[in-house]
Amino acid sequence: MKDWLTVHEGSAPLVIGLPHTGTEIPPQIEARMTSPWLARKDADWWVDRLYDFAADMGATLVRTAISRSVIDVNRDPSGASLYPGMTTTGLCPTETFDGEPLYRDGQTPDEAEIAMRRATWFDPYHAALRSQLDRLSARGPVVLYDAHSIRSVVPRLFEGELPQFNIGDNDGATCAPELTQGVEAACAISGSSLVVNGRFKGGWTTRHYGRPSAGMHAIQMELADRGYMADPAGPVSPDTWPSPYQPERAAPMRGHLRRVLGACIAFAESQR
Repeated sequence: MKDWLTVHEGSAPLVIGLPHTGTEIPPQIEARMTSPWLARKDADWWVDRLYDFAADMGATLVRTAISRSVIDVNRDPSGASLYPGMTTTGLCPTETFDGEPLYRDGQTPDEAEIAMRRATWFDPYHAALRSQLDRLSARGPVVLYDAHSIRSVVPRLFEGELPQFNIGDNDGATCAPELTQGVEAACAISGSSLVVNGRFKGGWTTRHYGRPSAGMHAIQMELADRGYMADPAGPVSPDTWPSPYQPERAAPMRGHLRRVLGACIAFAESQR
């Protein structure tokens, strides 16, 4: 296995993708960037730690350590926007969620470099996901759960404060309604705000793999990270972001997510 790609194999019918928790940037790329902090600003901070209990539930986890600013493995490799008409970032982002440039003048990757990055990181990550989904689906239906988080307030991407739980199945296209309903019910027990197919309907991973008629059910969870870490309400700076992982603060959220993943496993097993 590549040192930037981690796969934990489990036996439950659940694969968890962790596409944005990485912060590694090759030195030759980082040297062309405006700021090491900006280059890591939009990571899904601490999500791999938040879900580390999932292995004990029998889940399979696939994680890339490469920063999304190098290549975003949850974007359409063709470059097409997942949210036409809305602000978003591309396959090899050139700016942060807040619109700050990631590269020095004249240093953005060209098409040849983007193709190289895709072959080096994007393709192997998805080959690993596909391999694990195929392994588990040989025994019956399987759930792919794509795990994400984002700052609660990012005015350039969405208005106001994001709900705590943002569930996406691309308007019902990527999984059976019973799975979405089960995940929604598990989130509702928390008493926190939630939405289904709001600002985040599911990225390329969810849309690419979700084939419910073939027993492949994909769903995305985008957490507002205030649920497990200190999340400044206004603009962030190197002095305030990222805030450290706080186990005591994260404990209730881990309990909610354990219930969510349990609902995913129960759904898949009910289909077998």
